[in-house]
Amino acid sequence: MGIPVRTDDGRLLVAEEWGDPAGTPVLLLHGTPGSRLGTALPGLAARHPGVRFLSYDRPGYGGSPPSPGRRVADAARDATAVADALGIDRFAVVGRSGGGPHALACAALLPDRVRAAAVLVGLAPPDAAGLDWHARMTPFNVRVYGLARGRLDGSDPGGLDRDLTARAAAVRRDPEQLLEDLRADLSPYDRPVVEDPRVRTALLRSYREALRVSHLGWLDDCLAFVRPWGFDVSRVTVPVLLWHGLDDAFSPVGHTRWLADRIPGARAVLVPGAGHFAAQYALPEVLRWLDGLDGPPGPDGPPGPDGTDGTDGTDGTDGTDGTDGQAAGRR
Repeated sequence: MGIPVRTDDGRLLVAEEWGDPAGTPVLLLHGTPGSRLGTALPGLAARHPGVRFLSYDRPGYGGSPPSPGRRVADAARDATAVADALGIDRFAVVGRSGGGPHALACAALLPDRVRAAAVLVGLAPPDAAGLDWHARMTPFNVRVYGLARGRLDGSDPGGLDRDLTARAAAVRRDPEQLLEDLRADLSPYDRPVVEDPRVRTALLRSYREALRVSHLGWLDDCLAFVRPWGFDVSRVTVPVLLWHGLDDAFSPVGHTRWLADRIPGARAVLVPGAGHFAAQYALPEVLRWLDGLDGPPGPDGPPGPDGTDGTDGTDGTDGTDGTDGQAAGRR
C-alpha cells in the first residue's frame, strides 16, 4: 500500500520505508520507468544495518497521481515532503539512472537537508555546453528523446504519448515484456546482470508498480529530462559521487564526465567492464561511501560487473574510454 504523503501544495505521493527506523536516512530515487518498489536488491537492509531506507513514486508512477509539466527541480519539493512526513531532518540521496538528475536537484536545492548525493549512470542537463547529448545512444533512446522534444516544440505533439501508452499497456499485461524489449540493446556485460534473479526480481517489481495505473510518469520523466531542469549543477555544494560503467550500452559515460567537470569536488568512479545495469550492484559500496565520505567507495573500488567488490574501478574522470549510450525512457 505504501505511505501516503501530502505535499505543501496538496498533491499525493506514495512513499516507502524499510530498514532500521533509527538508522541513517537514505532516500533512493528510482529509474525511468520505475517506482518506490525495486529501488534496491533483495536483502540489502539485512546486510546494511543502521540504514533507514526511503523511497517514493515520482508523480505519475504507481500510487502517485501525475503532475503535468513537472520539472527535474520539483523532486526537491517532493523529497522534502517525504522527509517531513517521516520526521526526518537531514538525509542522503541516491539516484540510479533516471533518478540521477532528481538526486542532483535535491543536492542543489536542499543544501541544508541533503548531506550527500550519489548519482549512478545518470544524465547531464539537455543544454550541457560542449556535450553531444545523444552521442552513441541506443536508437531507441534517440527516438524517445526526439519524440519528447517534438512534443515540447509542437513538431510531433502526440508521438511520445502514443508510443509510451502502447509500451506501458504491454508491460501491464506482462512485465517481462520490457526486459525482452531491452534484450537487443544489452551489452555482453549487461546480459548476465539482467539474468541475475535478484536484479530481475527488483526490476520486474519496479516496472509492475510503476505502470499499473498509466504511462504518465514515464512520459513526464522523458519530458523533464529534455526541458530546462530548473537549477544549475555547478551550484551543488554537498559531497557528490558519480558512478558509471564505462561499457554502458544505454547511458552515455560522457554525461557523467561532463557532470564531474562542473560539480565542485565531485568524485567520479568509472568502471571498466561494467554496463548500465551493473549500477544495481553498486549500492552497497555507495552506502559505504556515504557512511565515510572520506575516500572512494569501498576499500577495493566499486563493485565489479558480476556484483562482487571489484578492483578495477577508476577514481576520477580519466578512465579508459568506454561506449557512450543512454536508455532514454528505459533506464
